[in-house]
Amino acid sequence: MKVTVEADKCVAAGQCVLLAPEIFDQRDDDGVVVLLDETPTPEQHYAVRESALVCPAAAIHVNDE
Repeated sequence: MKVTVEADKCVAAGQCVLLAPEIFDQRDDDGVVVLLDETPTPEQHYAVRESALVCPAAAIHVNDE
């Protein structure tokens, strides 16, 4: 799995950070998503997929290749 984010689309809702804090964080100044790890472990895959699904801006992309 490889994760990418489109920071310019992020609306700073923070759902990704709540679901997968090891993978996502938010910038202090504006709350925009920060990707901490683009290749999560298999144990983190479910939380990353959930984060992508609940992102209101559809700013998180998951590639399973």
